[in-house]
Formats: sequence, C-alpha cells, structure tokens
Amino acid sequence: MQLTLGSLTLVFFILAVVFVIKTIKVVPQQHAWVVERLGKYHAILGPGLNIVVPFIDRVAYKHILKEIPLDVPPQVCITRDNTQLQVDGILYFQVTDPMRASYGSSNYVAAITQLAQTTLRSVIGKMELDKTFEERDHINTSIVNAIDESAANWGVKVLRYEIKDLTPPKEILHAMQAQITAEREKRALIAASEGRKQEQINIATGEREASIARSEGEKQAAINRAQGEAAAIIAIATATAEALRQTGAAIREPGGLDAVNLKVAERYVEAFSKLAKTNNSLIVPGDVGNLGGMIASAMQIVKSQSRTPAP
Repeated sequence: MQLTLGSLTLVFFILAVVFVIKTIKVVPQQHAWVVERLGKYHAILGPGLNIVVPFIDRVAYKHILKEIPLDVPPQVCITRDNTQLQVDGILYFQVTDPMRASYGSSNYVAAITQLAQTTLRSVIGKMELDKTFEERDHINTSIVNAIDESAANWGVKVLRYEIKDLTPPKEILHAMQAQITAEREKRALIAASEGRKQEQINIATGEREASIARSEGEKQAAINRAQGEAAAIIAIATATAEALRQTGAAIREPGGLDAVNLKVAERYVEAFSKLAKTNNSLIVPGDVGNLGGMIASAMQIVKSQSRTPAP
C-alpha cells in the first residue's frame, strides 16, 4: 500500500509539473507567439509571462519581430539591350502582424524571396546595361515598393533592398574595360592638345606684348631724340642770336668799329693765305691788287649794319 501511495504521489507530481509547463509560457522580448485553441486562432502572446489552458491551447507559430536580413540568391537577368546580367542582393524585412504572418502565407520567407527575384528581373528588363550600374537606387526602390504592396497581406513589412553585385559576362567586361581605356586615352589626348593650344596662345600673346613694348620704346626714343634735336637747335639759335647782339653792342661802343676793321682785315688775310690748291693749280682772286678796296667794302657793310637798330 505504501508503494502504491508513493507511486501515485510521483504521478501526481509529474502531472503537476507538466500542467505548470503547459500553462505558463514565457515569451522573449521582440517575439510573438500565436496560440490556437482547439485548432482555431485564439490569441497572440506578447513578451513576458503568459497563461494558457493546457491541452486545449497550443503555441502554433513563433515569430521574431526584429528586422531580418534575407539573402536573395543570385539570378541571371536580361537587360533591355539583350545582355545577360547576374544580380544578387539582400532584402531586409520585419514581421508586423504575427496573425497574418501565420495564416496569410504558408511560407512568407519563400514568397518574399521569389517576389524579389521576379520583380528584379522585371525592373532590369526595362533598363539598358549602362543604366543598371548608374541607377542602383532606382532599382532598390522599385523592388521595395513592389514587394511591400504584396507583403502587407502576409503581415510583413519590407524595409529595403540592396543590390550586392552586378556581374555581366566576361566578354562584356572586356568590352567595357576597353571602352574605359579608350575613353581615358581620348581625355589624355584632348588634355594634351589643349595644353599645346594654350602654349601657342601664351607664346603669341607674349610676342605681341613684346612687339608692342618694343614699338612703344622706339616711339618714345624717337620722341626723345626729336625733342633733343629741337632743344639743341633752339639752344644754338639762341646762342647765335645772343652772340650777334653782343657783337652789335660791341661795335656801337667807342673804338668798336676800328676793332672790327682790324678783325675783318685779319680774317681776309687769313682766308687769302689758305686758298685751296686743286690739281697743282693755285686759285687766287681776280683783283688781288685791290685788297684795300675790298676791305673797305666789307667795312662799309659792317657800318651799315651797325647803324641798323637792334631788334
């Protein structure tokens, strides 16, 4: 009898433990558990301690409410210009409605993956190869908008999609590399020609400015020479006029005329003594004997000039 009571106690203890385990449910943070009662949706258990009816209620689905990254497998897409392009990406989504995530789709992860792949093929098919590299943001936004509209029925919110890699065929890669090389060589040639052009312009500009500077210098030098010659002529004329005025004044003074007579006679004799010889021939005046008369005539001119009033 004692063994029977001990066995019953052990059985009751085990049943109590199982009852407690079936009754108490502890849900972690950022998780949601879907409870079914007799096979029908009953409630959603939030984070913390929850009480359910054992053997009647059961946890049918467990969902994580965190943001989940989903790796979309690589696939081959055909661009608008009939070029094959291998594309792979990563999708970020979050469960927002655990009830719909449980009953809206049998496998919402697979549904999101397939929808992302088909939408990606559709978007890539509308673009040319060069545009796919330039408009990644447009591709990402288009995929997110298309998936998010359908994923709302599955209790899932698609947050963003990012393309990890775009890989064209090797032949296209070689052609693109050759195009890039040719474009860089073209830019280098254009830059070199622009440099030579600018060099020629600089040389021509320098020669023109130098020529202008030389002409300006020659012009200024000619002006300076002309001004110097004019100043010299004026100075000579002024000196000559002053000498004549002083000579006239000296003649009017007492004894001045006699001095002039003597000076004229000396100059005449000096000039006569220096008569040039040409071809061993001696040139002499026609009236050598009338030397005194000639001096008298010269003095007569000087007298007449001395009586003329000074200007």
